[in-house]
Amino acid sequence: MTTSLPGYGGTAERRTPATADMAHAAEVLETVVRRAAQRAEGPVHVVGHSAGGTAAIAMALRGRVPVASLTVMEPPLPELLRHMGEHHHYAAFRDMTDAYFKSFRAGNQAAIETMIDFYGGARTFAGWPQKVRDYAIATTPVNLLDWVCAYSFHLTGASLARIEVPTLVMCGATSHPAMKRATELLARSLASGRLVTVEGAAHFMISTHAGAVAHEVEGHIASVLALASDLPAQSPKSTGESARQL
Repeated sequence: MTTSLPGYGGTAERRTPATADMAHAAEVLETVVRRAAQRAEGPVHVVGHSAGGTAAIAMALRGRVPVASLTVMEPPLPELLRHMGEHHHYAAFRDMTDAYFKSFRAGNQAAIETMIDFYGGARTFAGWPQKVRDYAIATTPVNLLDWVCAYSFHLTGASLARIEVPTLVMCGATSHPAMKRATELLARSLASGRLVTVEGAAHFMISTHAGAVAHEVEGHIASVLALASDLPAQSPKSTGESARQL
């Protein structure tokens, strides 16, 4: 089962700059997880990329729905960096978003290029198909609210330690250093976290390295199922794309 976060796809936007926080996205995910759990007659496996990963963490902290495992791919967690004393990396996020917000407010309709290239590297946005660029531009006001939510999400190592669900944290080997550091701190802080780095990938790994991502997700879920049934985990067939476990 899939869903869209607030403001995307068929999910209505319920946030405003004054009310935006992670609770809105967490509630959307909780609705979907409850339905999936009813169908499965048990806890479900939740996978989220980018802001979807941040929403999944917020949902797990709330502890209101049955979750068997989490997989999060480069969730933006600037406040975790700040709370953990990683001020240089926090500043990288803050400088990027400050420039992004300022550019959009000055009338640059393609201001989101700043954020996309921070994530994917120089000229990532320019290399996207026109249809994808148009969608990113059209949803820029939604993405700005995503960042308001991210900066209001005051994670600490102690709060993350309360999440006991087996969690796979994924990052790209060529991602921005601030993002890589955030994923390292996340995996280290979780009670049952594991970090995997996808070789050759950056933030948009679900498109550029879909096979490697799917391989790692499948292996994570298989290992969780094996632990639940006391059976040895079966490794999924290799895709030919590589990842490095840290």
